Amino acid sequence: MDGVARLGAGALDHWREITVPAGETFRACHVVGSDAPQVSRMRVTIEEGARYDLFVTNAGSDYTRIEIEVRLAKGAHFEFGGVTIGGAGVTREFVTQVVHAEPEATSNQTIRAVHWAGATGNFLGEIKVARHAQKTDAAQDFKGLLLEAGASANAVPQLEIFADDVKCAHGATVGALDEAARFYMMARGLDPATAQRLLVQAFIGDAFVALEDEAEREILLDAALAALEGAKL
Repeated sequence: MDGVARLGAGALDHWREITVPAGETFRACHVVGSDAPQVSRMRVTIEEGARYDLFVTNAGSDYTRIEIEVRLAKGAHFEFGGVTIGGAGVTREFVTQVVHAEPEATSNQTIRAVHWAGATGNFLGEIKVARHAQKTDAAQDFKGLLLEAGASANAVPQLEIFADDVKCAHGATVGALDEAARFYMMARGLDPATAQRLLVQAFIGDAFVALEDEAEREILLDAALAALEGAKL
């Protein structure tokens, strides 16, 4: 609430409108967050047979919220991969609403959260399936990694399904770093910081596995891992 108050109520009124024409494919990759509060809101319409891929690293050093509303036409696809990462007691979050308005559309959302020093990573994800949107296939997958006590990761999946021939799945887990794996890597000569970085990289990499452009994937990963530099863990 403090971050929103500093932004002002007007920040919540601004939406970026995106339309993906029928049969086309759009892809967007973003690194978001700064030392000031940030709220970004997008409304995306994906027309028949089109595809929209969105990949985001959210590593702000102040409150950062990315909110996405998506409407899928027949046979359309939405792919979302997102990472929230950082410390300093900051809240970083993704909020999504995916509306399967017509039949045979698909969507997949993969979110990873890595936090420490009292920080919080949130994912609020809603999937809506209209009554006539048969053959929908929608999935959400959230995993949180807490690098020290006092940090938190929260997932609030919501499904509103009115069709009966659909596949909708969601999963959410939160845990700590695998100390056995870190010990094994250190026993093979890696220093603690490098071992931790490699384990975190493997954890967040799932969010960007659907991103085929290797250069863009490296930019997103590097931006996320840069948040670990200098962290006293």
